[in-house]
Amino acid sequence: MPCETSAQLELLVIGYGNTLRGDDAVGPRVAETVGKLRLPGVRTLICPMLTPELAEPISHFANVIFVDAAIDGQNRVQWRKLEPKATSQLMAHAADPRTMLALARDVFDRTPEAWWLTIPAADLGFIEGLSPRVSDHLEEAVQMIQAFTLAADPRGR
Repeated sequence: MPCETSAQLELLVIGYGNTLRGDDAVGPRVAETVGKLRLPGVRTLICPMLTPELAEPISHFANVIFVDAAIDGQNRVQWRKLEPKATSQLMAHAADPRTMLALARDVFDRTPEAWWLTIPAADLGFIEGLSPRVSDHLEEAVQMIQAFTLAADPRGR
């Protein structure tokens, strides 16, 4: 993504997960669906995992929503406000959203407002496609992002 020199961009939606592992593909599928809506001020990124290279594009946005599958036992889509970790040190080749925010802060001196939108996963096997329950949650997640963009837009578009 080219560097923006004018005002910060409004919203970046990052959908991440392994598209070859069933419901783990829900993050990329949500970002893909949001991208097709062509919402004003919204850009999307799709990636298999969060890597340090994403800190640069993250730093250009006022708001970031990270979208991922969850296996934490919750049976609902969850929307959580995020704060950057205290340190941007990576312990593996991939990072979590809070580490990405810390990297944007430490390297680019910019930390956007951020949220973590997680969708409960049912099947993470080596299959293509989402389970029916996760497909329903995908629609709910897209609607939540649309509602966020309307609330964040002072013109009410």
